Amino acid sequence: MTETGGLLLGIDEGTTAVKAALFDRDLRLVAEARRPVASRHPGPGRVEQDPVEIERAVIESVGEVLAARAGRTILAVGLDHQGESVLAWDVDTGAAITPVVVWQDKRSEPILRQLDGDVVERSGLPLDPYFSAGKLAWLLAHDPAVAAARARGALRLGTVDAFLSQRFGGDSATDLSTASRTQLLALGGGDWDGELCATFGVPVDALPTLRPSFGALGTLRHPDWPIELPLCARVVDQQAALAGAGCLAPGEVKATYGTGVFVLGLRDGPLPYSDSGLLSTVAWSDGDSTQYALDGGVFAAGALLDWLASDLGLAADAAALAGLAATVPDSSGVRVLPALAGLGAPWWRPEARGVIAGLHGGARPAHIARAALEAIAWRVTDIVEAMSALTPLRELRVDGGLTNDPTLVQLQADALGAPVLRTTADVTVLGAALLAGVGAGVFASLGDAATRLPAAHTVLPDPTAMRQRQRAHERWRAFVATASML
Repeated sequence: MTETGGLLLGIDEGTTAVKAALFDRDLRLVAEARRPVASRHPGPGRVEQDPVEIERAVIESVGEVLAARAGRTILAVGLDHQGESVLAWDVDTGAAITPVVVWQDKRSEPILRQLDGDVVERSGLPLDPYFSAGKLAWLLAHDPAVAAARARGALRLGTVDAFLSQRFGGDSATDLSTASRTQLLALGGGDWDGELCATFGVPVDALPTLRPSFGALGTLRHPDWPIELPLCARVVDQQAALAGAGCLAPGEVKATYGTGVFVLGLRDGPLPYSDSGLLSTVAWSDGDSTQYALDGGVFAAGALLDWLASDLGLAADAAALAGLAATVPDSSGVRVLPALAGLGAPWWRPEARGVIAGLHGGARPAHIARAALEAIAWRVTDIVEAMSALTPLRELRVDGGLTNDPTLVQLQADALGAPVLRTTADVTVLGAALLAGVGAGVFASLGDAATRLPAAHTVLPDPTAMRQRQRAHERWRAFVATASML
């Protein structure tokens, strides 16, 4: 029996920020807090974060929302995280011994070039530095602190959720959805795969324990928090967003627009990696059954806008850049390839780099801004169309901070040639709380929880854009094929 006035807490450990949010039993927002997290680039293709900064961001954001709970009980907590990013820590002390190597990092490319297709067939994932295994192999081969910890039997390797779980609860564990992002889980498997671990040189005994995605998963605590917190869900951020968007049946697809754009839709059973360029991923597991999803990622979206605004100086910030795009009717022939971290699905070209093309004397910052938004919309369309070839598309639900910009959402509907449903911007942290509610028995099922989600707003494609869409998409694909080889 759960308390009527109790609250659900979602913790979203994202790439650019940690968010914490309290929701009531009808999934209505009660309080929220956010702390930014910086990324640094110590060399070409390298992206790192400070695990101490991430930990502090969790402590502060959770502490802030707990102060707003007005004495109400926390019924359940859900933790989601940035997926493929990894680090190493001391299993005895819980202290990090490496930076977080972020999912955008490319340092493992030389290691992956030495491997063969057996890894792809066994894992169901392409050989791309996006996934965790290559990053872990690099740390094992190149970081002296990792080697020293391994020699004394104190090494733990894993994703950020497992690190935070040990720091706040003493249990370095993760779930099957996370394991399916590492390339150390066999396609359709239920535990770390010895053959894949041996191929990457990753010791199985240094990896976190695999537990269900939701259920009774332990307790989180910190001296700065006034109460202990029951952990009832732990998943990858995009899987949390899938639940938070209410996509619970095949054909219901969500796209979350943040640092990148990640498109997921449920399917029946795992899918071997194929020419479709899509990934098979675990959506979540309750310990008895496992739900699978199709996945495709655009690795630079918000990151592209931030770079154009801040680093190239085209606008004050990403929001201002998006606003600038709305001041012109088109891109005046300017094209942008959003490949700051390579090209993900369905192209999978990690060596690709960002390109701005079609510049001329009349091109202005607004045209580049417009071209960047168009590029994001077309990249998502590439992935959705690949998914539609495997599972008929019923609807696309869009969320994330970038969907606050109406120009981008309209361009997405135009590129897709179909309506899109704009949900609330922060469905990721909402999904973490929702899954925690299912894990704690607050909701009878995922379907029961989804009935409480807010209604979405439908955005229709522009009729003029519809008439020009097919030719425009052909030009886009030709541009990608050429620019990604530069």
